[in-house]
Amino acid sequence: MAIVSEDPSNPCYEIKSADLSLVALVLNTTDMAEVSRSLKRQMDESPGFFDQDPVVIDVGALKLLDEQTIDLDALIATLREHALVPLAIKGAPPALLSLAKGAGLVDASDARIRRSVPPAERVSAPAAASPPPPAAAMVIDKPLRSGQQVYAKGRDLIVMGMVNPGAEVIADGHIHVYGVLRGKAIAGARGNAGAHIFAQVMEPELISIAGVYRTSENPLPKDVFGKAAHVFLLSGPEGDKLLITPIPA
Repeated sequence: MAIVSEDPSNPCYEIKSADLSLVALVLNTTDMAEVSRSLKRQMDESPGFFDQDPVVIDVGALKLLDEQTIDLDALIATLREHALVPLAIKGAPPALLSLAKGAGLVDASDARIRRSVPPAERVSAPAAASPPPPAAAMVIDKPLRSGQQVYAKGRDLIVMGMVNPGAEVIADGHIHVYGVLRGKAIAGARGNAGAHIFAQVMEPELISIAGVYRTSENPLPKDVFGKAAHVFLLSGPEGDKLLITPIPA
């Protein structure tokens, strides 16, 4: 039986503001086949990385003219195939915005996309509001074997043992490895340029922060390879780069 309220002081619904964590897909090409191939490669490397995450499609970097569009149907299908839920579009010219609205997307022209910032700005910029308390770190208390993957969504990751070659550790925040890091470590996986990677013994196959990566094909300097080391992202006029520094004993 339906329950109906006729009391005006107790309405049948309320409208309230809400916050929603979104992923931004910033397009740098109109070639949707290439976007599909790139997403497939990422999912092959990091299966389960997306889990029905809502996404804003940002086309601002394409600098489309008023009547220009993209193959939006193909893009939406690709995103859904890879466990992303397209909700909105940003930076769309009139013709594309009309198509997007017809596909059920919201105009998110006012949405702010997080960007990489220099360290000084990260420290000195005043916060607009107090951020919510961070989620407790995920703690893994055993070694990770080849083929194993751990993803700390929305938090830091602490590994108490070795990360063997072929294993992968991913976190939206920092990564701490209190053992030998010989596999892949991906911190700031959703664009947090302030994330760091710490390892008791730094011998990685790959290290990455906010999409900037370095592989073992580019060997680490002797003062950090095989030693306790710290990785962070430095942004400058020439772009973002990873810095690896020894941790003092």
